[in-house]
Amino acid sequence: MGIQKRLVGSYFVVICLTVLILEIILNVSVRYYYFHNIEETLMNQAELSASFFQQYFGDQDLEEQSDRLLKGFASHSDAQVQIINVEGRLLQDSNGLQGDLTITEYIDVQAAIKGQPGSWKGADPNTEEAIYAVSYPLQANGNIVGGVRFITSLTETIHTVKQITVLLIGVGIIVIGIVTLLGLLLSWTITRSIKDLKQAADQMTEGDFSIRVHKRYQDELGSLADTLNMMASRISKSEQLKNDFIASVSHELRTPLTSIKGWAITLKASEVSNQPLFYDGLDIIESESDRLTNMVDELLDFSKLDNGRIAVHFTSVDLTELLQHIGRQLTPRATRQGISLDVKIEEHLPVIQADENRVKQVMINLIDNSLKFTGSSGRIFITAHTVPGKVVISVEDTGSGIAETDLENVRQKFYKGDQQASGSGLGLSISEQIIKLHHGELRISSTLGKGTIVQFDLPIE
Repeated sequence: MGIQKRLVGSYFVVICLTVLILEIILNVSVRYYYFHNIEETLMNQAELSASFFQQYFGDQDLEEQSDRLLKGFASHSDAQVQIINVEGRLLQDSNGLQGDLTITEYIDVQAAIKGQPGSWKGADPNTEEAIYAVSYPLQANGNIVGGVRFITSLTETIHTVKQITVLLIGVGIIVIGIVTLLGLLLSWTITRSIKDLKQAADQMTEGDFSIRVHKRYQDELGSLADTLNMMASRISKSEQLKNDFIASVSHELRTPLTSIKGWAITLKASEVSNQPLFYDGLDIIESESDRLTNMVDELLDFSKLDNGRIAVHFTSVDLTELLQHIGRQLTPRATRQGISLDVKIEEHLPVIQADENRVKQVMINLIDNSLKFTGSSGRIFITAHTVPGKVVISVEDTGSGIAETDLENVRQKFYKGDQQASGSGLGLSISEQIIKLHHGELRISSTLGKGTIVQFDLPIE
């Protein structure tokens, strides 16, 4: 069963139960109101009549005064009035009933001749009409001498109650209909959004991440649509980056392989006596082989980091010695490019617990990026200083800088801000993951045309 059917079914059951309970309560209340009012009215009239008798006719014979009493009682009421003696025999009736009738079979009469007010509801034995009767005892000098009985027809009252009942049932049916329609509308608005999400998800499972879910309402389903759209956008971007990465890596791998193969053919065809050419070729082959090795190592590192399989081995690391060694290692390359590489380290840097090879990998990667994007006569500064609880290491250059639009993405895997630059686009992503494994943070700030500053911190334990 679909969500819409379940929602509408739930609404329908709930509203039917609610309306049914309200209908029962209202109908019972209406019936009680009308019949209780009739009983109260008749009882008040009977009580007043009994009080009148006791006050003005208490010392006189009831049977002799019954005619006068009937006229007095009946003149103030629309109900049928009867006067009975203590044996339950009918003395007077406002409807003209005559004869020695005994009406002790009625429970209200039985109660009255015993000294208690009574009431009875039933059918008139002559007309079969529904009636309501109230009897009240008549007392004289503290003795029960008879009773007064008021009788009224319930035909109009029952008819009125039935009309109200029909009206209430009609209103209940209308309410059920309106709520059912509202439930259909509400469930349609919900299921329509869910269907949009499902259709989009189905297309995404087929590999189409260009689809976007239409956000219909500002609610939880709207938030889910935003999340799904954002996910699709990021997946599309990642797919594009992956494709660019594959194309870039293919090109990067092809270039040194082509160079190695070309020089191998050249050396094979050349004379061994041509020593300068022979050694130049071997140098180039060695250099290109190193490039391939570095790229493969970078890809392996990324694969391990992406699968959470890389491990760091913490040992005591002398940062002063490590940073100076890295500076000496890369200074020749910087000199060949006409770039000044300066290492400025705060005195007495503490010995920290870190993976020396991984920290060295990060530093070489950051300096390599600076060397790639810094022109001749540029400068690169390597600095390190302590702040409470950690050591902050910076690599600052005066190179081309990073555009603001690229700055947010340079740490993403496969991303290359300058598509013409060499490399896999994984260096910064790998570096950031290594720093995170050291419980540190990598930060990048840059101004286009002026240079870039990359900082990371390592905790002091």
